[in-house]
Amino acid sequence: MMMKGAEILVKALLEQGVEVVFGYPGGSVLEIYDALYKHQDEIRHIITSHEQGASFAAEGYAKSTGKVGVAIATSGPGATNLVTGIADCYLDSVPVVFITGNVSTSLIGKDSFQETYITGITMPITKHNFVVRDVNELANTVREAFRIAKEGRPGPVLIDIPKDVTIKKGVYNPEKIEEPEILKYKNDKLISEIADLINKSKRPVVYCGGGVVASDASDELRLLVEKANVPATYTLMGSGLLGYEEKLNLGMVGMHGHASSNNAIDHCDLLLAVGVRFDDRVASNVKKFAKNAKIIHIDIDASEINKNVIVDYSLVGDAKDILGLIAEKVQPNERKEWMDQIREWQKEDYKPTDDDSVLKPHQIMKVISDNIGEDGIIVTDVGQHQMWAAQYNGRVKSRHFITSGGLGAMGFGYGAAIGTKVANPDKTVIHVTGDGSFNMNLNEVITAVNNGIKIITVLFNNKALGMVRQWQHHFYGDRFSQTDLFRKTDYLKLADAFGAKGYHCENLSEFKEAFKEALDADTSVIIECVIDRDERVLPLIPAGGTIEDIIMD
Repeated sequence: MMMKGAEILVKALLEQGVEVVFGYPGGSVLEIYDALYKHQDEIRHIITSHEQGASFAAEGYAKSTGKVGVAIATSGPGATNLVTGIADCYLDSVPVVFITGNVSTSLIGKDSFQETYITGITMPITKHNFVVRDVNELANTVREAFRIAKEGRPGPVLIDIPKDVTIKKGVYNPEKIEEPEILKYKNDKLISEIADLINKSKRPVVYCGGGVVASDASDELRLLVEKANVPATYTLMGSGLLGYEEKLNLGMVGMHGHASSNNAIDHCDLLLAVGVRFDDRVASNVKKFAKNAKIIHIDIDASEINKNVIVDYSLVGDAKDILGLIAEKVQPNERKEWMDQIREWQKEDYKPTDDDSVLKPHQIMKVISDNIGEDGIIVTDVGQHQMWAAQYNGRVKSRHFITSGGLGAMGFGYGAAIGTKVANPDKTVIHVTGDGSFNMNLNEVITAVNNGIKIITVLFNNKALGMVRQWQHHFYGDRFSQTDLFRKTDYLKLADAFGAKGYHCENLSEFKEAFKEALDADTSVIIECVIDRDERVLPLIPAGGTIEDIIMD
C-alpha cells in the first residue's frame, strides 16, 4: 500500500512492538509528529524538556526492560543534543534506536538552517547508523536498525531521515517480526575443559558485569556459583545480579569496591570473567590484575577478548547459554580454606560509622532499600552519590539498579528515571542524585509532573562537586579548584514551582519521615539531604593502583 514516509515510519515502529517513544518536535520532523498524532492511541509519545532528557529516558526504558528504546529529535541542535545519550548507550551496550530528522535531500551539504552531519558525528558511538534517501527503503531500514540494536552485543543505532523522505509516498508492506535466535555455543570440549578447571581450582572467583545483565543470565550465574561453591564479585553494571545477603556474593569490585573483593581477585588461582571488559575502574593496573590466576573470559563480543587484559581461555557467545552449559558440568566443592580466608578479609573491610544526628550516605541508602522492597528500582546520576548507592543499594534483582557506567554522564539520572518508570509503572522508582548532577537536567522534573510519572528524587546536597573534590583532597593537596559550589538554590521552592513536593532534611529522623511521606505522595518528590562536604567514598584504589594502594580512611 502507498503512504507517506512518516506514516511508513510509524507503521514500522508498531511492527517492532514499540509502545512509547521519547522526543522533542521540530521543523524537520513535523511530518513524523503528524503521523504520531494519528497513532496516539497506539504509541505514547512523551515530550521531554530537552532532547538529552529524551535520550536518557529511552536508555532508562531499555536498561530496565531489555527492550529497544526509541528517541526522536529534529535536525541540527535537536540531533546534537542526543549525542551524549547515544554515547552513553554505546559504552553501556544499551539497545536504543535514535531517529533524527534532517533537512531535505536537496539542501544537504549547503549549510542549510539546522543542518548537521549527524551520522558523521555519531559514527564512532553507534553500532550502525543510516541515512534514508529513498522512501521505499524506510521500513526495511527500521527493521534492520532494531535487529542490529538488539542482536549480539546490544547498542545504539541511529536513523537519519531527510524531511522530503517523510513527505514522499512509498510502498509499505507489513512484515511479521521474528526475534533473532540465540546462537548456541558448539565447543563442548572447551566447555568441559573450563568446568574441569573450576572443579580443580582451590581459589576460584567469578567476576561478572553488564553482559550478564544484558543476556538475562542471572539465574544461570547463580546456579553455577551455588553448585560449585565459587565466590562472585561484580562491577558497577552488575549490581543486583546476586543478592546482598547471599553468602557467595563478595560485593562490588574495583576502585570503590570492597577491599575483600579486590583481595580475592588478587589472590585467586582461577578467574571466570563473564560479560565484563576489564575496564580501568576495575583492572586499574592491568599488569598486576589477577596476577596469580588463569583467566577465562566469556563475552558475546570477540573484540573484547584480550583488549585490556590477556586471558588464558576465551569463549565468545551468549553468557546465558555458556554459563548454563558450564553449570551442568561443574561439581560441588567445599573450598573451606579459601572461604575462610575471604571471611578474614571481610572482617577488615571498610565499615562506615552510623550517626543519626546528621545524614550519612550509607544510612540514607539503607532507609531507601528497607522501604522500597525487592521490586523497587534505584536510578542514579554520576558522582559520589552514585558510588554510595552502588555500595549500599540492597538490590537483589537484575535491572533494578540503573546507572551510567562507561561514560559516567552527569545529568543521566532524571531522564533515565522517567524512562524506567514508564517501562515499570507498578514499581517504585527512586532517583538518587547529587547537587552537581541534578542541576544539569533538573528541568526534566517538569516532564515527570506533567505526565503523571512519579519519581522520588533523593538529592545528596554537599554544595560541591563531591567526587572531583575528593580527588583534589587525596591527590592535589586540598586545592579545591572550582568544586565548592555554594549555590543558593532553594530546592523546596524549586519543587513547588515545578508542581512537585519538596522536603529538606538534616538528620536521619527527618529523612525517614520525609521518605515515608514521599512514598505516599501522589506526585513527584524532591528530598534534599544535607551532606557534609567532607564525606568521602571509601574505600578508594587510586587510578593505576592495586589493592596495595587502597585508601580506607
